[in-house]
Amino acid sequence: MSKVHTLKTGMQSEILAALLTEAAKLAESDPALAPLISTILLPSKTLCEALGRLLSEKLATKHLPEGLLLQLFGEFAGAVADAENIVERDMRAVAEHDPAARDWVAPFLFFKGFHALEAYRLAHYLWNADRQHLALFLQNRISDLFGVDIHPAARIGRGIMMDHATGIVIGETAVVEDDVLFWHSVTLGGKSFAPGDRHPKIRAGAALGANATIIGNIEIGKGAKVAAGAIVLSDVPAGATVAGAPARIVS
Repeated sequence: MSKVHTLKTGMQSEILAALLTEAAKLAESDPALAPLISTILLPSKTLCEALGRLLSEKLATKHLPEGLLLQLFGEFAGAVADAENIVERDMRAVAEHDPAARDWVAPFLFFKGFHALEAYRLAHYLWNADRQHLALFLQNRISDLFGVDIHPAARIGRGIMMDHATGIVIGETAVVEDDVLFWHSVTLGGKSFAPGDRHPKIRAGAALGANATIIGNIEIGKGAKVAAGAIVLSDVPAGATVAGAPARIVS
């Protein structure tokens, strides 16, 4: 299976090739999807280009037109040296962890957690390029469309999976390292309205269960697990599992 081979090799060109091959076969087998595939995927030479086409069409409004969004995605791909690798790592995270992802083409085209994350990456680029108000405009549009509210100043690594994603909230000073797994309705929130560093720091490989609420400038350690529905108000050691409200270490 091309997906498995790609995951083992980790080569960007093979992931894109597998995605395009699947898309072409799907367009032949289901003509109803052919216009989408022929417009978004088949003309694209990179994953970033395909994402730009897809998300520009989804996010466009009267005051944020598709053409402008395409230009901004192009700027992002050109300015961020490893943009293609970031997208690849995020795709791989979905493929490795979500049993509903049985191929490449379905999550790429239809999984809104992946879409919200990649759209955030454009907003984060704009924030760092001193275009904060445009970044906030895009954040608002992402929230309206996908039900995921990520402040564009938040720092998020690569290899992230947001399963279902509805209701995820990530605050301004939050940090999420590589290979973190989110389920729906996770909140990384602040304790007060005071300015400053007020949001959680999620270390590499952590897993955050559905409806978990993590509040304040606290640390969820490397590889830690937060159970569904937990309310976390203090640091969680690396490798620990916490559950309950307030959360306590259970293993």
